[in-house]
Amino acid sequence: MKFLPGSLVARTSLVLIVGLAVIELAGLGIHALDRLDMAERSEMHDYQMQAFSIYRTIAETKPEDRQAIIDDLHIPSNTTVLLRPMPDQDIHSHKVPLPFFPPPKLAFPDHFRPGPNDPSPRNAPFEPPNPMQDGPYGRPPADMEPFPTQGHPPFPHSDGPDEWRLPNAGERHRFQDNFPGGHWPFLPAALYPREIWSGQELRTHSTSLLLPDTQSWVVVRYVMPLPNPFDAPTFIVAFLVMSLCGGALIVWATRRLILPVTTLANAAEALGRDVNSSTVLPENGPSEIRRAAIAFNTMSMRIRRFVSDRTLMLTAIGHDLRTPITRLKLRAEFIDDDELRTKMLADLDEMEAMVAATLAFGRDSASNEQVVSLDLRALLQTIMDEAAEAYPDQAASLVYESPSVPVRIMARSVALKRALNNLILNALKYGNSAHVTLIPPNQKKEKDRYARIIVEDNGPGLPDDELDRVFEPFVRIETSRNRETGGTGLGLSIARTILRAQGGDVRLMNRPEGGLRAIITLEA
Repeated sequence: MKFLPGSLVARTSLVLIVGLAVIELAGLGIHALDRLDMAERSEMHDYQMQAFSIYRTIAETKPEDRQAIIDDLHIPSNTTVLLRPMPDQDIHSHKVPLPFFPPPKLAFPDHFRPGPNDPSPRNAPFEPPNPMQDGPYGRPPADMEPFPTQGHPPFPHSDGPDEWRLPNAGERHRFQDNFPGGHWPFLPAALYPREIWSGQELRTHSTSLLLPDTQSWVVVRYVMPLPNPFDAPTFIVAFLVMSLCGGALIVWATRRLILPVTTLANAAEALGRDVNSSTVLPENGPSEIRRAAIAFNTMSMRIRRFVSDRTLMLTAIGHDLRTPITRLKLRAEFIDDDELRTKMLADLDEMEAMVAATLAFGRDSASNEQVVSLDLRALLQTIMDEAAEAYPDQAASLVYESPSVPVRIMARSVALKRALNNLILNALKYGNSAHVTLIPPNQKKEKDRYARIIVEDNGPGLPDDELDRVFEPFVRIETSRNRETGGTGLGLSIARTILRAQGGDVRLMNRPEGGLRAIITLEA
């Protein structure tokens, strides 16, 4: 796909980081929902505390001073307190069931009374006071008892005495849970509200409480603020630190896992450039990586052995042919027919030249010359000067265009000089001219790491289907090359072998205006 990164490390890291992000977002969502619920509960608890405090303050105030007290209260901006003759009519509310609270009595319920065997303060004067005992350190005041057990209500009730009853334990807990804060047990019985209405619309909560001594209602409205689960700065910092650490760990682990693949690719590339490369992969690590390294090392050894055996065989055949060729040349001297002797010697000279070229081809293939740093601009200048000295009558046909800055590459200087010399002299011999142009790598493009050499001539060119076949050994295109100039058909083959062994290449193309163009690329 177009938007996916190119390297395996980047793709693997991207997939893992995306997976980590999905997991973190899911955890973040769960945490946020939990935090929202906790925030809602906390806000509601604060609202209940506030409503309880406001109601108690108003209930304990004289009726004629209640409005002034409300105006004097320091109430948050999201809270509204009203004193109305009826419940809140702006927000749909429902009546909350209200259990009956009879007046207090100076005795606790029977199930709270001390047993006959329990110690009494009269019998144990030095023991702590009994909480069931009357007195300043015993039972609390009667008006603080939340659910007295006997008596009559302290205020008129619309349902009448016949409907009054005591709440059971379940109703007591439900009553406390339905009212703000559940703090009503701490309110004196005489101040309990006669009715309570509660409602909610969106984020606005309303509680209406009927005061015990008048027909006035205390209406408390509270607008719950929008929750923000990310309001804590430490939460965001912790999330970012966790994400960065997780991403860094993923990238580091991915690079460590993919490193053997990169090493294998570099070794294969080095073997492709030079079959005699001594690159050997370490045979360790995971079983799959170790197996791949063993396979690559075995393959490279077999390739080197195969090429070496073929080269040695070719060189040996060429070397052995020199002796019979020399013997035939000596015998040809005894031929009386001058014309036949001349033709025989010419054929033997051509055979000797082919053998010499074969030996040179084998020698170059098996060369162990060291790789050095050299200036390609200076090397081409040297080749052009030597060609002008060797062919002074064609010196004017030699043109060299070089850049203003040095072009340095890593190469085997002697072998590279021979390859470039073959191509330039080939253009001069068969194309009657050689126009050489050196183009340095483009520094603005990171992927452009190749220097280019363009060799052009003004010859007849080649058929399009022969442009690649001429690089094969002992191939000569008779229709486009003058046989009288000599040649064995190994020059272009040797040149391409040398260039490819050094990480470069060469290709031919016909010029639109006539002639042949050779484009040489070398890794800078």
